[in-house]
Amino acid sequence: MRNLSFLTLFLFSVLLFSCEKKDNTANADIKSPATYADLEALFSEWRTFENPPKLEGAPDYRKSTFEQRIPEFKDLQSQLLQMDTSGWSIPEQVDWRIVWAEMNGFDFNHRILKPWERDPAFYKSIWMERSDVPAHEGPTHHGVVEVWQYSFPLEAEKSGEFLEKIKAVSSLNTQAKENLTGNAKELWAAGIPTISQQVLDLKEILDFPGVKENQELAQAIQEAISSTEDLVKWLEEEAPKKDGPSGIGKENYTWYLQNVHLVPLTWEDEVMILKRELARAWNSLKLEEHQNRNLPPLKAANTPEEFEQLTEKSIQKMMDFLEKEEILTVKDYFEPALREHRGSFVPEEKRNFFYIGMHIDPLPLYSHFYHWFELAIMDNEPYKSLIRRGPLLYNIFDSRNEGTATAVEEMFMDAGLYADSPRSREIVYIMIAQRAARGLGSLYAQANEMTMVEAGGIHSNYTPRGWMKTEKELLLFEQHLYMRQPGYGSSYITGKYLLENALADYARIKEEKGEEFRLRDFFDQLNGIGSIPIALGHWEMTGVDQMGGK
Repeated sequence: MRNLSFLTLFLFSVLLFSCEKKDNTANADIKSPATYADLEALFSEWRTFENPPKLEGAPDYRKSTFEQRIPEFKDLQSQLLQMDTSGWSIPEQVDWRIVWAEMNGFDFNHRILKPWERDPAFYKSIWMERSDVPAHEGPTHHGVVEVWQYSFPLEAEKSGEFLEKIKAVSSLNTQAKENLTGNAKELWAAGIPTISQQVLDLKEILDFPGVKENQELAQAIQEAISSTEDLVKWLEEEAPKKDGPSGIGKENYTWYLQNVHLVPLTWEDEVMILKRELARAWNSLKLEEHQNRNLPPLKAANTPEEFEQLTEKSIQKMMDFLEKEEILTVKDYFEPALREHRGSFVPEEKRNFFYIGMHIDPLPLYSHFYHWFELAIMDNEPYKSLIRRGPLLYNIFDSRNEGTATAVEEMFMDAGLYADSPRSREIVYIMIAQRAARGLGSLYAQANEMTMVEAGGIHSNYTPRGWMKTEKELLLFEQHLYMRQPGYGSSYITGKYLLENALADYARIKEEKGEEFRLRDFFDQLNGIGSIPIALGHWEMTGVDQMGGK
């Protein structure tokens, strides 16, 4: 594949930095001996810097503020690049690359993506639910209100904190009208409904227990509602003036993929992989349908009682399968995590893509809910490394979390999850086809070869059985997210591809050493290294560095 190695990229970064540096002394680019403790200290300093200063209680994204802060960023970046990591263990070197990738992400956002200038949805402040991945999908500002983390009525020690966060919403909305100078037509138009939804969310909070009785908080929420409505009005007025592209282009996309999300592929590679996976999913679906042609079709649950029985049976089957078939070590907190997200009954006429499948057999989607196992691990057994303990910035985790969740849908199937329900295999292939189709569309949109609407056409038309034609809102949400966050739309399938590569190398090395391959050992190791890019996990688990050689 046409990708640079990490080693090449690293040497290029060092060369570029040394060329830009004003100090032209002969020893300017000589690396200094460093310890892992030095990296952890720099990481803490970096994360403190990455959180911007405040302006009237809200994070400050003004252009002048960025310009003032760039020299400090360059200094932090140079400190990282000057570290001599020779002799470090692979996990320690992996952590170095994570910090390197995060700094590249800051640099890319400042130079190219500029969500605070181009993307109105960046200014969404109210988040009612937890994401199913380590952090919210897409570029997110530093002052968001995680409503799902609070219990209402608010306890005294939380009331003041929540009030200050709500007050900052109005300040940030005012700042948005100064910062949003970009010309990304589709990002602008698609971002307006996101900000409009915030009005509804704030009104919902106003009706939470104890809120209206707190006059200061109720007033702050009303002010946030008014300022958000004013921002929506301004965005609508400005929208007709926007006529520029929203995608970042193939060259920028490939650089971002390799240097920030640490995916050893190019834009062209991802197109090829997604096309292949789309065709394979359709072929496999048709072969399954042929094999199952004499079996009765699966019936959907069409009452709340039927849905409750179906989901309960499916949860028990999933947990028993993982344990008895030695797929992975099942933690005590896995089943509660799955139960919390079991879903709820939706009338047939209102079901979108995911709910159509869930009402027939929830297990394919419950396999994807591996997400919630990963988050439960983060909550209950934080990783020992400070660098991996929390979510990686800039959605760098996407190849791992979305790729793994997609991969296990098919892995669990091939390991026997549907031995007693062969028609459920059809749903798995429909889901793979859908993810390949939507990712492929997003790639063309990022290359500015298609509009978001045209990309949505691939997404809709190439999903089997017309399951993506049932709800335009889901289609818009997904394509909007993938335009906002380069690499995310393809990460489900390319991350799956990379995880399959990792398992293949892991098994091959076991065989070469004459050791027994145990699937549970593989998944336990994967779960034990944190939510890091699959390429780094591959290296740590096998010693095979996909980006820099063995």
